[in-house]
Amino acid sequence: MSEALRAELPSDKAERYAALRAEIAAVIVGEPNVTARYATAASLLAQAFADRFFWTGFYLVDETKQNELVVGPYQGTLGCLRIPFGKGVCGAAAANRETIIVPDVHAFPGHIACDSRSNSEIVTPVFDRSGALAGVLDVDSTQFDAFDTVDKDGLEAICGDLLTLD
Repeated sequence: MSEALRAELPSDKAERYAALRAEIAAVIVGEPNVTARYATAASLLAQAFADRFFWTGFYLVDETKQNELVVGPYQGTLGCLRIPFGKGVCGAAAANRETIIVPDVHAFPGHIACDSRSNSEIVTPVFDRSGALAGVLDVDSTQFDAFDTVDKDGLEAICGDLLTLD
């Protein structure tokens, strides 16, 4: 996304998520490759919210180890390669199958610090058509308390589209 396109996004955060959701859907509709869908979403999200998003990407349920996440497409610094269910924010979101907002990752019990510059985080589960957990979308910020219910609603809507659009 170019600076010009980013400047065209609405300044209201909820409206920005709605516009971004439509843009991501328009790009991925008809794309059968899941990696391409995740990569597109990570890239467009990172660019649209470059002022707040430090790391944006997916951890996918490992096909051979169903209780472990493995890093998928992302934008940002080096990510952790594997995260067991129940460990850290990503593992907790995977185990609980619900979005988790952490205003201060340093206060989160068992937080996994892939990059010490991260200060807050939101993790949203991604489900396939059958309702099985496919992975999680992980977004980190260098700002404390960077995420709220508007982010939760926007990211959940985008994640809901990733594996359901034909």
